[in-house]
Amino acid sequence: MRNRPASLSPTRLRAISRKEWIQLKRDPRSMILAFALPLLLLVFFGYAITWDVEEIRLALVDHDRTSTSRQLVEALEASNLFRVTARPASESEADVLLTRSEVRAILIVPRGFTSHLRGSETATLQVLVDGSDANTATIALNYAEAVVGGFSSRITSRGGGRAPPVAAETRVWYNPTLASRNMIVPGLIAVIMSIIAAMLTALTIAREWERGTMEQLASTPVGRAEVVLGKLLPYLLIGLFDVALTVVVGMWMFGTPLNGSIVELALLTLLFLTGALGLGIFISAAVKSQVLATQVAMVATYLPAVLLSGFLFDIASMPGPLRAVTFLIPARYFVTVTRGIFLKGVGLEVLWPQALFMAAFAVVGLSLATRSFRKELDV
Repeated sequence: MRNRPASLSPTRLRAISRKEWIQLKRDPRSMILAFALPLLLLVFFGYAITWDVEEIRLALVDHDRTSTSRQLVEALEASNLFRVTARPASESEADVLLTRSEVRAILIVPRGFTSHLRGSETATLQVLVDGSDANTATIALNYAEAVVGGFSSRITSRGGGRAPPVAAETRVWYNPTLASRNMIVPGLIAVIMSIIAAMLTALTIAREWERGTMEQLASTPVGRAEVVLGKLLPYLLIGLFDVALTVVVGMWMFGTPLNGSIVELALLTLLFLTGALGLGIFISAAVKSQVLATQVAMVATYLPAVLLSGFLFDIASMPGPLRAVTFLIPARYFVTVTRGIFLKGVGLEVLWPQALFMAAFAVVGLSLATRSFRKELDV
């Protein structure tokens, strides 16, 4: 291998790629990892992860018992956000239900609510929410305020009262229904591919060492770069196929819109996959064991991709040191790319910074893989 060819040979590249594809087909575990696992993870996490809150169980304590209070309850249930599951007679009985988690919120309508609402006094309602789940509690309070505010405006206008001095007309862009799956599915594609890509190539060179074929490969007239690129090409095609499959399934099964260019998505995916696959080859060359390489690839990609990419947690809300670390996580840029192309319909005119970072990641990944492979062969 020291007298390596001066330039890349298409013939040798095809030979290495064909050899890797044959080995891949003979390994059932790798075939499952390559073709079945991405789809399974998308379907599983696509259904399991959601921030949508629907039909919040509500206990109603109605001391007013008027047609207006009943209309308020009907407005709450008509929104499909709340479902009255209990009507206790007192606050203490309702508190027991909240403590036992039989309901998630309590609505208390005081006596005189209707007369205050139609008169000049302020009509007050009390909403108690179970704060043990902070996300659900926040959403429930916002829902309740929105529904009650709309109901109050309608009742006031019917009674001839003065309209509110300021009316806000709001509109949500890019995800009008605020469906969490529209945000989760594009992010999932980025996270899943960052994990699968590294794990796939983490087995390549380690497999050669464990099967005793590395010496045969070292004796052939192929360069180090030809070995790395030859082993990477089959997995690059598999990665592009997996992304295409997950995009189609995400749109068909979850109704996620694709508002941007498929060509630009493919090009940016190619950049990201090149770096992720190169990282896997680097890990494979460094540890020589398939089991250890898989474990290292999982630790190096799974936790950073899930926790520090902006997929689940807003990066802007993280402490300063963690925000600095996220710049080293390639999945951060690919999550921005997938969400931007899927939901906003933007392209390289907006996503060029992410494209540059992923191109740099691809160069670093391939360089690490080539240098590590050379070191192993020179032993």
